[in-house]
Amino acid sequence: MTDEVIPEVKEEEKHPGGRPTSYDPSFCDKVRELGKIGKSLEQMAMQLDVSYRTLCNWRDTHQEFFHALSDAHAFAQAWWENQAQTYMIEQKDAPRLNSGLWSRSMAARFPKNYSERVKQEITGANGTPLTAIEVIFKNPDGSEAT
Repeated sequence: MTDEVIPEVKEEEKHPGGRPTSYDPSFCDKVRELGKIGKSLEQMAMQLDVSYRTLCNWRDTHQEFFHALSDAHAFAQAWWENQAQTYMIEQKDAPRLNSGLWSRSMAARFPKNYSERVKQEITGANGTPLTAIEVIFKNPDGSEAT
């Protein structure tokens, strides 16, 4: 979230007869504190006793909350990275980091920094664009399948 372009924040519209928002500016400090202990946006929403969708609506409506969630995301990533650093050097009879689980968690939570996806592009001769692809199915004996 920290490298994202800041969206244009819509001013909260008044809906006559609609349910008033339960947004409180103090939630900004709360989500930052939750980020500092590695909590996800979904966990933050539950701590504030609102839905994830409401959290997103507040982010899109209140610029200070957008910045607070960006900070919380950076704090959460730092918390998770610190977990790995704490257990990077193994010691006898000390707690151990489940590196596979940690790696998958990081790729899921912070894909921009930890995704292991590989992008492959197929081009024609000398890097020219492909204009057509012909697929021929063959039988195990090498003859063309029909």
